[in-house]
Order: sequence, then C-alpha cells, then structure tokens
Amino acid sequence: MQDRRRHQRVRFGNSPAILIGFGGASSQGSIENISSSGMMLRTELPLEIGRHAGCEFSLFGSPMIDVPVAIVSRVGDLFGVRFQGGPISQVTIDDAVVASLARGDASVLGVHEIEGRKVLRISGGLNAGLRTDFMHALTRVGVDEIDVSEVTAVDQAGLALCVVATARHRVKMGAQSSCFATAWKMAVNGPLGELKE
Repeated sequence: MQDRRRHQRVRFGNSPAILIGFGGASSQGSIENISSSGMMLRTELPLEIGRHAGCEFSLFGSPMIDVPVAIVSRVGDLFGVRFQGGPISQVTIDDAVVASLARGDASVLGVHEIEGRKVLRISGGLNAGLRTDFMHALTRVGVDEIDVSEVTAVDQAGLALCVVATARHRVKMGAQSSCFATAWKMAVNGPLGELKE
C-alpha cells in the first residue's frame, strides 16, 4: 500500500461526472480517481486501449476541463487514461484537485515509513470513499499511526474507520487537524465511542 507512484491518486467520496467522446459517440461516466498524469473513469462507452478519446469534466464547481486522453487500461467498465493535454490543461486540473482537497470533496491516502513506524497519512476528506484503501492499509500493510493533520472534512463513516483502527487494531491517532480533532472528540464520547468497548 505504500504509494510509490510518481503521481498520487486522489479519490472522491462522490464520483464526479464526466462526458467522454470516442469514435463519434459520446456518453456520461464517472471519475473514480485522478492524478496529475491521468485518471480512472467508469463508462459504458466501448473505449479501446491504445486509442484516444476526449473528456470534459468539472471537479466540484471548478472551471470546465476539456482534455484529450490516451486509453491505457481496462477492467470491465473501468478505464485507465493518460492525459494528453498541454500545460494549461495540467494547471487547470491541478488547481481543481487542490481546491477539491481543501474543501474535503477529494482525498489522498498514503502509507509512509517514518522512523521505523508505518504512518497512514490522509489529506482532504475522510469519508466512506476511503474505506477499501483504509482497510487494506490497516489489515494488509499494517499501520502504527494515523496522521490526519491535513484532513479538511470528516463524516461519520470516516470517524468509524478511525474508531475501528484505534479500538480493534491498536493504531495510535497522531497529528490532527482542528476539524478532525473536534469531530473525533465528539465521536469517542458519543455513539461511535461504544465501538471501543
């Protein structure tokens, strides 16, 4: 789970919509995750690996992004695409991602080794959209500590993940953003805290 990619994947609690054009046809889809170099998108349009398509999307109110992509992988209706746009498209995508993380609409999760400890670091939103990767890090990779100092929004599902980590897996809560610290204090003293027993 240690993220060794050159560009970190950004995940979404609610997948943004995307319009895809390919071979004279167009269809709606959704963005599963995005990075500086490309994205994973879900569509029923029969895209073909090695070909190019056009994509148009907005990330939670960002300016409309219109970018050509190369289709590089497929698993069912999930396609990996690499951005083919120029520097202006790249700046627009990067700005939209940064704004989405700041609002908590997007999330980045990674495991880092710090002084011999495995630290799960979460930035942006801590929500149900991170469940699979969070639990993989917890149960398969092993985590000693969770750093939520860059969490900008947290919901009940995100708090429940942390309760499971601390209560059942004895993971230590590390640095915390103010929004997380407030929600965490209420969670461990409220109904979610009952899971700790």
